[in-house]
Amino acid sequence: MWVEENNRLKKTFKFSDFQEAFAFMTRVAFLAEKHNHHPNWSNVYNTVEIELTTHDAGNTVTERDHKMARAIDKIVA
Repeated sequence: MWVEENNRLKKTFKFSDFQEAFAFMTRVAFLAEKHNHHPNWSNVYNTVEIELTTHDAGNTVTERDHKMARAIDKIVA
């Protein structure tokens, strides 16, 4: 579940290992390029943490972030 906190839309994804986590990040990277909306994220072993915010809107959460979050969720569905 995505959580809106401190002007960011956040979610943590867990995978079975680093390779799965990295593959997910690669797919999100292509998606981000397509949407021209790039996440702040971090990865440690099998965990990927993503934060979305719209920089053009003063670093607040907008519908653009929610749309990107839904698209990311479809990758892991």
